[in-house]
Amino acid sequence: MTRVAPLGMVQDHVALAEIELCGDLIIAASAAQGRLSLESIDEVLRVAEARTAVQESGRRAGPGRR
Repeated sequence: MTRVAPLGMVQDHVALAEIELCGDLIIAASAAQGRLSLESIDEVLRVAEARTAVQESGRRAGPGRR
């Protein structure tokens, strides 16, 4: 049975992003030979990119304006 979402349905963008990241981890883990290192996990989850974005937004806001 196929269900169709009603028009105007609200999407949870945070949940969708988390699902995408989980999928990326599953793909990386299945392609790896053995366990993923913490560095590999951070790379898959784009941790460095997220940190850079947070730092840049903090610089734009200026001191005490976060």
